[in-house]
Amino acid sequence: MRALLIEHDHQSPPGPVGDRLAARGFDLTELLVVPAERHRAPGVECAFPDPLDYDLVVPMGAPWSVDDVEAIGPWVGPELAALAKACEAGVPILGICFGGQALACALGGGVERAPRPEMGWTRVETDDPSLVGEGPWFQFHYDRWILPPGAREIARNAVCSQAFVSGRSLGLQFHPEITAAEFGLWLEEGGAELMAAEGYEPSAVMAEVRRDEAVSARRTHALVDAFLDRVAWA
Repeated sequence: MRALLIEHDHQSPPGPVGDRLAARGFDLTELLVVPAERHRAPGVECAFPDPLDYDLVVPMGAPWSVDDVEAIGPWVGPELAALAKACEAGVPILGICFGGQALACALGGGVERAPRPEMGWTRVETDDPSLVGEGPWFQFHYDRWILPPGAREIARNAVCSQAFVSGRSLGLQFHPEITAAEFGLWLEEGGAELMAAEGYEPSAVMAEVRRDEAVSARRTHALVDAFLDRVAWA
């Protein structure tokens, strides 16, 4: 089995999501959309492979907005088209944060600014805890999706919808892949300043990520298993 991991920037490795997919027998192909040297100018061209060549597509997070056409216009349209093609053909998608918002847009939904950003660990209200548990899950986002037609929301909190299922695909607003190494990259690329501006203490959040990393990975492995067994392959 083959999985395409769409890593929009060098700060978005798959972490325990990728580890679990590999353990479940997937051969992982990692596509980097915006190289590190273009992080401040992400309007690059990207040739997305045919999603029908894969058994699973996983669009990861990103520091940009799906609707920020001025910044990422050259590649966001082709990515949404690839995700729509995958969904139409029944290729499962696991969309994570930006990837979940992109999945919603590809299915006819949209994206908008959330009433406030979410950063750090939060719990969610879930209708299906055996698929998406209450967490805590790691958040770092300013936007939220508008549910696409026919999608079933399965988790939420006071800020936004947190998970939805559409066909064989699952969209997640949070970051199940988080590790201390990944979060460190975010902080180095401006995340520390963003968090401080919202009243968060980056070093305290990093301490929590390090402390909970192993438990979070196990929670993520269970989520990936449930997604594969109950949504993607149902």
